[in-house]
Amino acid sequence: MKRIEDYNKVLPILEVYRCVQSEGSRFGRPTIAVRTTGCTHRCWFGEGGWCDSWYTSIHPEKGTFCFNDIIKIYDENPQVKEMMLTGGSPTMHKALVNEITHFAKERGILVTIETEGSHFLETDYPIDLISLSPKFSNSIPKLGAVTPGGKVVDERMIKQHNKYRLNSDAIFKTLSYHKDYHYKPVWDGTTSNLKEIEEFRQLMLIPKNKTYIMPAGDTRETLIPMYKKVFEMVAEHGYNMTGRDHIIAYNTERGV
Repeated sequence: MKRIEDYNKVLPILEVYRCVQSEGSRFGRPTIAVRTTGCTHRCWFGEGGWCDSWYTSIHPEKGTFCFNDIIKIYDENPQVKEMMLTGGSPTMHKALVNEITHFAKERGILVTIETEGSHFLETDYPIDLISLSPKFSNSIPKLGAVTPGGKVVDERMIKQHNKYRLNSDAIFKTLSYHKDYHYKPVWDGTTSNLKEIEEFRQLMLIPKNKTYIMPAGDTRETLIPMYKKVFEMVAEHGYNMTGRDHIIAYNTERGV
């Protein structure tokens, strides 16, 4: 795969910051978040709100960071040995993801990539952890809904969202090639959505102990009522739960 040749060139990276992982199986670990911009999806969860990083997906802003910025933040934080590569949709940026695998190997950094599974990347070094959040029918934007940037959803946006949604072949290859994974679907509290989550889990042969159900919600106000529902559901069905504690702590603040 291609690599980044110019470490000073501005890349499709919108945020680079130190934080604590607040979702999934690496919960609580100090990490460096590298957030790319640009996405294959246009997620809308009704009352659960739009994608919580809509500024990288529905209305993608231009990148502002270069690869040297990633190196710099690790030099300044030698105690941090993890990276959360998120977006947007990081797998759109093949050379960047591949370069990160080389950097991580040299530095002894554990990399988690947040992905909806739209593309399989056979990176030079397998990624440590795939955080898989496939998008089900409850994520399809509704015709006529208004986006955070004031755009009205049309058929073109819906078609774009569905183009790579539930790319089962790419997802199966991704889970097979890379070192480890967890399955982290968003649940909106409905029986129909839970049915899709379970059917996909079985299709992909994902065990329940690798399944972390995440509550729908893009603000503190919408998330809190969902926590109780998810607690009760996972206890009944035998899944794991993951919160979204960065939203509980910081609400809609960016770079946290």
